[in-house]
Amino acid sequence: MRIGELSERTGTSRRLLRYYEEQGLFTSQRCANGYRVYDPQLVDRVLQIRGLLDTGLPTRIIKQILPCLDTPRAIVVSDATPQTIATLDRELDRMTQRIECLTRNRDAIAKYLDAVRANAQPNALAAS
Repeated sequence: MRIGELSERTGTSRRLLRYYEEQGLFTSQRCANGYRVYDPQLVDRVLQIRGLLDTGLPTRIIKQILPCLDTPRAIVVSDATPQTIATLDRELDRMTQRIECLTRNRDAIAKYLDAVRANAQPNALAAS
């Protein structure tokens, strides 16, 4: 697929896709006319990259952990510096806190909806 289709399918601008490629987060092939051609499997990879960026991880760290998302896993730890490990520890803690917060919010919304639905059913029967 060409860059426009990858952009459309991922909701990521062409400029950002080029930037991700420059950062070594993925590669493309080049046609004879110089156009980039992307593997359709990159849709999932770009969405993973965007999700990791949304958590606050920089692209240099994302590049290091992307192999953990592949199957089979090809994890290389030789380039893990103490700073990288500390950054990932902080981000892991931050993500865990965010997940816990989201879980509490989801549960509260579910309880609210249950109460609203339980209250709405008798009112709906009375209206008919």
